[in-house]
Amino acid sequence: MWGGGDGAGLVRKEDWDTLSDWGQVVRILTLGGDAPNSLWMGALESYTLLSGHLVRRYNNRGNPDYHPAGAVLTGLMAPVYVEAFASDVLGARLMGAEVVLDAQHLLFGRPRNPLRYLLSLSAVHDWGKAGGTSEPTTLAHLDGTVILVRRADPEGGFELQAMGGWGGRPGEGGAWGAVAGLGVEAVSSTLDLRARLEARLQRGGFRQGAFGPDYELARFQVAGPSALPQADAPFPDGSSVHGEVILSWDAEGLGVLGKRHLRMTMGAEAFSWGRVDVDGRLEAQVFHRNLSVAVGGVAMGMGQPGARYLASSEARWRFLGGRLYAVGQGGTLLFPTAEGTLRPGAFAAVGLGVDHVR
Repeated sequence: MWGGGDGAGLVRKEDWDTLSDWGQVVRILTLGGDAPNSLWMGALESYTLLSGHLVRRYNNRGNPDYHPAGAVLTGLMAPVYVEAFASDVLGARLMGAEVVLDAQHLLFGRPRNPLRYLLSLSAVHDWGKAGGTSEPTTLAHLDGTVILVRRADPEGGFELQAMGGWGGRPGEGGAWGAVAGLGVEAVSSTLDLRARLEARLQRGGFRQGAFGPDYELARFQVAGPSALPQADAPFPDGSSVHGEVILSWDAEGLGVLGKRHLRMTMGAEAFSWGRVDVDGRLEAQVFHRNLSVAVGGVAMGMGQPGARYLASSEARWRFLGGRLYAVGQGGTLLFPTAEGTLRPGAFAAVGLGVDHVR
């Protein structure tokens, strides 16, 4: 609004200076709902591509000068399930897909308990031609999943999974990684819990979850002492332990996604050579759901020089029957510069809104 220099307008040019920025006009577009065959379009916030070993907890608007609309397309034709995504439907950026095969169905016909033995192949390519230019990057990963325990009843269900996989950079020998772990899903009328714990091995610069919550900044400058773009920065050979928890709880009963008394999502990875990455968000609804409060943060490269920290918060108060609301937001930002560095900044916002759903 001010301080932009001579001739600067009231609207920041960085918010509307590329075709991709027009993606912010799309708030949410959904076709097919929760059906296996669906299309979703909008901002990708904490997006994970199925197994999550390439794209995990990714935010396509992590760069505050870049406002694309992403898209996720899913399709099922038993025994094959496919999920494909694009981080920017108006620009050549991050695109990928994962194909999941129900091995038991393929070999022995339709089983009584489908999706118990799964094989999946994922591949992701960053064209690097929108939201600022960067070096193209391609990663691929092969995974296998076995459901060890599955219980279901009218009140909910429980599932215990074992998984393992191998990935790398196609065309680059010596760049590979392996992973093995366990996952748990527990669902009831008031609780939805998903957790995962994995042991990982990295070699030749490859790492699992390379397209993560920090990627839109790391593609210009990684967290840590190197200060290089992620495509060029060295990544030490080593191992890591990764954990993730996604918890939703509601005292009255889980309904639409916006109806949650408490929602927590957190991921953390600790590397054998001393680095720790953490990101998460906590949301709560109180005072008969009239007040919603959320806090979130990202900490990348903790334990190393050049660690990166970002935080944000939001409060939303509903009145006049809940159709009108006042909202306040604030937090810290990092802006990519023409020199390839990241300039720190902060934001604060207040506003009024209205929504009505039938």
